[in-house]
Amino acid sequence: MTVSSATSAATSTTSSASSSASMGMSSTDFLNLLVSELQNQNPLDATSTTDLVNQLTSYANFTSQQSINSNLSSLASSFSSLVTLNSVNYIGHTVEAKSNTAELTNGSATFGYSLTSAASNVAITIQDSSGNTVWSGKGTGTAGSNTFTWNGQTSDGTQLKDGGQYTIQVTATDSAGNSLLSYTTMTGTVTGIDASGSTPSLLVNGVPVSAANIIGVTS
Repeated sequence: MTVSSATSAATSTTSSASSSASMGMSSTDFLNLLVSELQNQNPLDATSTTDLVNQLTSYANFTSQQSINSNLSSLASSFSSLVTLNSVNYIGHTVEAKSNTAELTNGSATFGYSLTSAASNVAITIQDSSGNTVWSGKGTGTAGSNTFTWNGQTSDGTQLKDGGQYTIQVTATDSAGNSLLSYTTMTGTVTGIDASGSTPSLLVNGVPVSAANIIGVTS
């Protein structure tokens, strides 16, 4: 090994310690590279004390980064398990969550929407999972929370079957045409937990909802 190649390799490694940790280089590999540099350096042009201290400091940072990455991974796993455990407490309860999708259950689906102030015009449309409008009409324009329960019927009176997921679209404006919609919600019973993703979700009438979006719980 030449002096220039050993020095160059060590310098490159020390400048990207955290990147090397993510690519699988161990602390032993890192230390062996530093030792190799010392063994192959030119005695007449030895590595300066400053460079050596910088490289040893990078080695310390490298091992610390590996330890931090390991601890963060363990913490993330423990946090996910804790979230899942706490989410179980929601099962069987009726919740209101920020969402625009609900499942038709027992012939109806309950939605909500919040307005920043009283609206002079509120138009509501219900769409199926394919984006087709199945119902349209008017809604209340009270400032704050409003509730809309759809009876599962299309605009021509056809009763749809339970089980489909439907989306509400709300357009609420004042007399000047300014939008007043803050957010929409859905209401349903938590029937289970979906822990297949990185963050567990509550199954509200079969629709996955993040626990962070829950704004109300009732027995």
